[in-house]
Amino acid sequence: MATTKAAQRQAQARVEYNAFLAVCPSRQLLDRISDKWVMLILCALGGDAAPQGPGAPRAMRYSELARLLAGVSQKMLTQTLRSLERDGLLTRTVTPTVPVTVTYELTDLGLSLHRTTREIRYWAQAHMGEVLAHRDDYDASAS
Repeated sequence: MATTKAAQRQAQARVEYNAFLAVCPSRQLLDRISDKWVMLILCALGGDAAPQGPGAPRAMRYSELARLLAGVSQKMLTQTLRSLERDGLLTRTVTPTVPVTVTYELTDLGLSLHRTTREIRYWAQAHMGEVLAHRDDYDASAS
């Protein structure tokens, strides 16, 4: 009998997508989009990496993304780009040149998520000083 109830809860979770339920598939998506490399890739493709400030979303080559995202390994960048393509957040375009040119661009779905990730990145940059001060205070009182 418990199995039926568990199956019913799973079916209901699929319909409602309630991330507070352990069986909800939206948890996987939340896990994916909360990754720092996902956030930074979305911001980069969304045009936020321009030196003069936020610009228009644009396609970028793999090598451009690799240079821009300091510290990302080739394996992690490749895996992250593939997962974003699988989720429909970006498109990968291969142009048959010598050598082959591969570009990545946000889809409409990716652009809608980019707006949110941009705000989170802005918040993190604007409040990092405060967070560091709180960490110092906490660490000093915990010692």
